Amino acid sequence: MKKILLFGLAVWALESTSVAQSLPAVPRFDGLGRHHHPITTRLELAQRYFDQGLTLCYNFNHAEAIRSFEAAALVDTNCAMAWWGVAFACGPNINAPMEDSAVPKAWDALQKAMALKDKASVAEREYIEALAKRYAKEPLTNRSVLDVAFADAMRAVARKYPDDFDAQTLFAESLMDTSPWNYWQDDLTPKPSAKEALAVIESVLARVPSHSGADHLYIHLVEAGPHPEKGVPSAERIGKLTPKAGHLVHMASHIYVRVGRYHEAVTVNERASQVDEGYLKKANPTGTYPGGYYPHNVHFLWYAAELEGSSKKSIAAAQKVSQYTLDLRCGAIEGPRQRYLPLLAYSRFGKWDSILNEKLPAAEYPFDRAMAHYARAVAFAAQTNVSNAEKEFASFKKLQGSDAVQAMDNPYFPGTKILAVAEHVIAGKIAGAANHPDAMVQHLREAVKAESELSYMEPPYWHYPAKLSLGAGLLKTGHGAEAEKVFRATLKDLPANGWPLFGLEESLRAQGKNDEAKEIAKQFKRAWKHADTKLNLTWF
Repeated sequence: MKKILLFGLAVWALESTSVAQSLPAVPRFDGLGRHHHPITTRLELAQRYFDQGLTLCYNFNHAEAIRSFEAAALVDTNCAMAWWGVAFACGPNINAPMEDSAVPKAWDALQKAMALKDKASVAEREYIEALAKRYAKEPLTNRSVLDVAFADAMRAVARKYPDDFDAQTLFAESLMDTSPWNYWQDDLTPKPSAKEALAVIESVLARVPSHSGADHLYIHLVEAGPHPEKGVPSAERIGKLTPKAGHLVHMASHIYVRVGRYHEAVTVNERASQVDEGYLKKANPTGTYPGGYYPHNVHFLWYAAELEGSSKKSIAAAQKVSQYTLDLRCGAIEGPRQRYLPLLAYSRFGKWDSILNEKLPAAEYPFDRAMAHYARAVAFAAQTNVSNAEKEFASFKKLQGSDAVQAMDNPYFPGTKILAVAEHVIAGKIAGAANHPDAMVQHLREAVKAESELSYMEPPYWHYPAKLSLGAGLLKTGHGAEAEKVFRATLKDLPANGWPLFGLEESLRAQGKNDEAKEIAKQFKRAWKHADTKLNLTWF
């Protein structure tokens, strides 16, 4: 018996040495929480890499997740779920369709998982067989049939294992993937797939309020709905569960800006940016995470700081993300929304000379140049230089109608619709500067209408509520009562926010409603307590 034990220990030592020598340089990250999904493996290190990979999937860092799953597969060559993880992480998600280049890797990993499934548990085999519905050997022009088939298969897994919270969460995500960022009807009732996903995630969170994946998805589901406040508990805990998962730390801000907690939106994005900067330095990753998710933190910081009136933070964040995106070149996922952000930051805080002193973006960025002409036209109009504003408007319209700009439209970037808002804002500002009040108000109404046709996104596709401009225009033309209605409507979108509160106070005073104005002034003071600048209606 003693000889057998010694022989077993020797074999284990040889295997451990072999594993250690063959492991890739895949880091083990701290601060990702304690999420654990038991899999069939006899090696603890394989389990740890799998858990890390799954948590990274919930953080939408799929490339890093693949590295972790591959490490698990290398540690335990019989681990079917490690290859399931690789295949799963290659697939689409709500922020990105599946790339054709990912299909061979996903298919290869799936075949390896299928080959090993007899060594897995019954539940694991069902995970693998469900995932087989998600992929084809060759890229498809339209893979929606596969996405629906995967959701149907995961529904069966989730129903069979109601206490497997990962099965529930992955099923909900598969439903969301069938209509990404499109969960609510025009009347703000959930679409059928979203309604089912909401029920599933709410069931998970009611039983285990410490699941970062469920919290992440729930925030995305409710943020655009009629009751974003339902996401507050998830927002308040998600960063604590996974303090070194930058995207999850950031996710709280998607709720905070919807419920009037703007300063907290600023602080979580500052923290998320710091976390991800540490990760980028340590892991030196490539792909979507450094190209999309990290700059998204800084982009959101610009937006949240603007909302609370922190001009210096907003401008600094705009400059930071713009330079990062330019340095990253084509690797930047949201470059068309980020490269020209300093111009928008300057425009929000009335820094007209700063706009006019900026160089035009390179010709290779036609959308950026169009937005630069927008900012310059607004700046000239603010300075009542109508002639130069009209010249900038002409340059804007030339780019707006160009084939290069039209070709940029895609489901994740409605460029032509964004420029439609800009067109009406410019026209309204020029009309105001030229002392054509009726035309000004009409163009600003059109800007509000054009903005309403943009789908939900955070930060919004249009960089500020066009209702603010309309409200200011109505005030300028002596229509205080209608301006009041417009600013109150804006407060429904931006509760307790200083910008519409300031406009509301001014509109009340214009009507002689001084007692109401005094109460709104108190609310404005609270809303503006983190600001570093006085507000001015000419910035609206």
